[in-house]
Amino acid sequence: MKRLLTLLGVLLVAHVALLFVRPRGAASAPTRDAIDVGIVFDVGGRGDKSFNDGAYLGAERAERQLGARVRFIEPGEGSDREAGLRLLAAEGMDIVIGVGFIFTDDLTQLAKEYPKTKFAGVDYAIGTDAQGNPIPPPSNLAALKFREEQGSFLVGALAALVGGSKRVGFIGGMDIPLIHKFEAGYRAGVKHVCPDCTVIAQYAGVTPEAFRNPGRGKELALSQYQSGVNIIFHASGSTGLGVFEAARASHKLAIGVDADQWAEAPSYVLTSMVKGVDAAVYDVIRRAKDGSFKGGIYQFGLAEGGVGYVYDANNKKMIPDSVRARLNELRSEIIAGKIDVPSTR
Repeated sequence: MKRLLTLLGVLLVAHVALLFVRPRGAASAPTRDAIDVGIVFDVGGRGDKSFNDGAYLGAERAERQLGARVRFIEPGEGSDREAGLRLLAAEGMDIVIGVGFIFTDDLTQLAKEYPKTKFAGVDYAIGTDAQGNPIPPPSNLAALKFREEQGSFLVGALAALVGGSKRVGFIGGMDIPLIHKFEAGYRAGVKHVCPDCTVIAQYAGVTPEAFRNPGRGKELALSQYQSGVNIIFHASGSTGLGVFEAARASHKLAIGVDADQWAEAPSYVLTSMVKGVDAAVYDVIRRAKDGSFKGGIYQFGLAEGGVGYVYDANNKKMIPDSVRARLNELRSEIIAGKIDVPSTR
């Protein structure tokens, strides 16, 4: 009996000791105030080196700094996107985020079905009523929108100032109002500094597939380069990877979008018009956690640091100091309201 009691005592001590042992690499136990986040990616998915990757970086930052538990869904075609959002809402996520305008209708419907769940839509499309007034999203839905036209204005001015040609190019993904904002701002920037310049604008298609067709992007870009264009700004998701291929093949320049795309074609990417998708995603997760979340429209422009262009050690030698100074002046004038950048064609 004494031996049995001794053995039981040893086993009990070992069991208690094991409670304090955590295998190397294991995650810490979730804290009581941890927030559960669900994110469904847009067409093109992770690895687009652009829009979706920006959203991923914002969520990754929330994991590190806020202790968020994030679940990502990369959908396939059509209804998969709605199914992904619905699955996350049904699982009781604290906030569900759809990345891309294509989620607008689904997010609106689900926000009504799950009034206690917070939702956010990156590039959520605001509708209008019969009188043309904007229709606000549901009170539990945050519409994260960017003033893409403002950042595009600056890279348009840059393209005209350093391009060495009176012809500059633009390639969009899907032919829709959202991408028209990029074109409109770019065109306005070109014309502001070079009134007699011509902007050649083309689109890859009229369906969401236009955002993931590098072959079509390369085809359009090669045609523009051959017509005398020296610089092309793309706003086309992973279709833009084809634009970069064409830039390398033609020994001409391209301008990236959404994130810094220098690494896709070093020395052939003049700059990138960046959108703070990562910052917007992180911000809305933070708001959901600290209780400051409110439904409504959140705008991110030059004044808010939501858009801009890349100027760093990689491309500094490609942008003369005089041009950099001119762009800084234009930026200040836009923020001050002295330049009204159009958002429609």
